[in-house]
Amino acid sequence: MASKRIQYKVEGEVQGVNFRSFTQKQAKSIGVTGFVANASDGSVQGEAQGSEDAIKQFVQRLHKGPSSASVSKVDQSDVSTKTGESGFNVQ
Repeated sequence: MASKRIQYKVEGEVQGVNFRSFTQKQAKSIGVTGFVANASDGSVQGEAQGSEDAIKQFVQRLHKGPSSASVSKVDQSDVSTKTGESGFNVQ
């Protein structure tokens, strides 16, 4: 199964609204590995790896976010895949 890895950045009302735990829950339910972290500019950033379909699904869920969040923009770019990563961590 071909793996794909992206770097993502979510902007909007995304800190202090459980966005990171929401992201971790979504990633685990889809089977995506990687991490999510709050950035100093108020965005949430991270990397995610999985099948093409899983990544597509993951990004769609990032656009939605938890009910208390308000996502204005999601940027993503392809990065090289990592081997031996297991799980999805909140940093």
